[in-house]
Amino acid sequence: MSTLIDKIAWIHLGDGRILSTRSRGKDVYYLPGGKREPGETDLDTLVREIDEELAVAIVPATAERLGTFQAQAHGHAEGVTVQMTCYTADHQGEPTPSSEIAEVAWLTYADRPRVSPVDQIIFDHLHTIGRLH
Repeated sequence: MSTLIDKIAWIHLGDGRILSTRSRGKDVYYLPGGKREPGETDLDTLVREIDEELAVAIVPATAERLGTFQAQAHGHAEGVTVQMTCYTADHQGEPTPSSEIAEVAWLTYADRPRVSPVDQIIFDHLHTIGRLH
């Protein structure tokens, strides 16, 4: 039986780089975001997760869906798939590691091997459309 992990991610790009995070005890980087809680919309999840992880406020009116991507979930059994629905959005505040986040990094396409499988697919997409260098 296959399992689907439903996640929402924030795509924050600047100067051809993307903001990524590394959780304590993890060896790969992930796009900031997380799992939906019962009854939450995509936007609710995005606002809550980014506040929890990076202590910044997403400006909901500016959120735009970039796409939904799927891959084998990193660190999970075979057949566990992560589905990542990605949004761009303006924010207020300076991204600062918070909660389980140990590190915030600005990555380029050259850093692709350092991110989770679903993030690699997102990196490919962003590189193809000229947003990640």
